[in-house]
Amino acid sequence: MITLGFTGTQAGMTLEQKLRLRRLITTWRPAEFHHGDCIGADEEAHDIVREAAPRCSIVIHPPLDMGKRAFKKGNVILNPLPYLDRNHAIVDRVERLIAAPKETQEQLRSGTWATVRYAKKATVPVTLLLPRRRP
Repeated sequence: MITLGFTGTQAGMTLEQKLRLRRLITTWRPAEFHHGDCIGADEEAHDIVREAAPRCSIVIHPPLDMGKRAFKKGNVILNPLPYLDRNHAIVDRVERLIAAPKETQEQLRSGTWATVRYAKKATVPVTLLLPRRRP
């Protein structure tokens, strides 16, 4: 069993991203799932994991800024940290990171993409759930 981390857009995932995440969760059957408890993709991923892998322990890394917090109920809720520190803490505690960005190409001013870059630098494998390009 694997320990997974998740980062994603505050705008929420597309239907395709949600379906791909569900497939990964049912395939990998994680023992632990870490996320940042923000509105949007984090809260959607939390609900998918609860449904698809009910025995999985969910570890929440809340942001210090409460304005965009989802307030999901996890098995473990850690102390709040600033966004960058929180994102690094997620990567530092997992074996693989799943990322669901809003954009199809890497962006410089994006917490999701910054977390992906940090994971790659830390040699944590990243699975990108990119949204489909619009025709």
